[in-house]
Amino acid sequence: MAAKDGDGWALCGLGHQHWGLHGATGLLAVHHTLDGMPYVLLQKRAWWSHHGGTWGLPGGARDSHEDAIAGALREALEEAALRADLLRIQGLYVDDHGGWAFETVIAEAEGLLDAAPANAESIDLRWVAADEVTAKNLHPGFAHTWPTIRPALAPLVVVLDMANIIGARAEHGWWKDRAGAANRLLNEIVPLARDGLSRNPDHLPELARWFPRLVVVLEGAAARAADPGPASVGVEVVVAPGSGDDAIVDTVRAARPWEKVLVVTADRELRERVTALGATVTGPRWLLDQL
Repeated sequence: MAAKDGDGWALCGLGHQHWGLHGATGLLAVHHTLDGMPYVLLQKRAWWSHHGGTWGLPGGARDSHEDAIAGALREALEEAALRADLLRIQGLYVDDHGGWAFETVIAEAEGLLDAAPANAESIDLRWVAADEVTAKNLHPGFAHTWPTIRPALAPLVVVLDMANIIGARAEHGWWKDRAGAANRLLNEIVPLARDGLSRNPDHLPELARWFPRLVVVLEGAAARAADPGPASVGVEVVVAPGSGDDAIVDTVRAARPWEKVLVVTADRELRERVTALGATVTGPRWLLDQL
């Protein structure tokens, strides 16, 4: 196990040669401007490289000790001088060729970050409006996956109706200690922010893993479970001053225009209220099956 131990050619199940003994990974940095247009950072590959002169993502072979995210962030730093602390991971797309895969890590950038070729593998780096990407001479692999990845550029916000989810979980005696039941569920949800959601949300693009912004809405007696600690790991706790449903509606309404919002609830009236605002809805079982 050593740095660059993934360098080398591999043969996939389709009989094609690919660079990366352990697979390859790339970083798709995206920033939405105030008008809602996503811009992505593209790399023009050096002429001497495989498919030289085409546009694609900063990326390369994954080392044996790396996961896709670690590899993509390392490659982005090496090739484009992009710092990981200016990016928020929001999704992972896997293009599986059978025994070999290219994994695209989608990350939200704080702005149109300064990026320039940091080594000999890049000729140019440029932020390109998503609607103009196909006008470029694209790397064949990126050209193949772009139509699938394009709809997944918007960050995902998952809003949890905790009262409804706790009821659906039917934990023994939960109604006697709503705060305790909420706290136990909250502690199980926190790792999902770190590890991502592996079950694809309904009506959203197919990704291998989603890393949404999780918003937990607590009300009534369960509000005593509120703990500001999880916010640091991607979970925001909202304590409803009154109706939990009203707080959920307000949270949906406060989302940025380019964000996709998924509300987890089985409450029929609440479903109607949030879908009228453009959110999608799924039932508690979708979440509980991932815990």
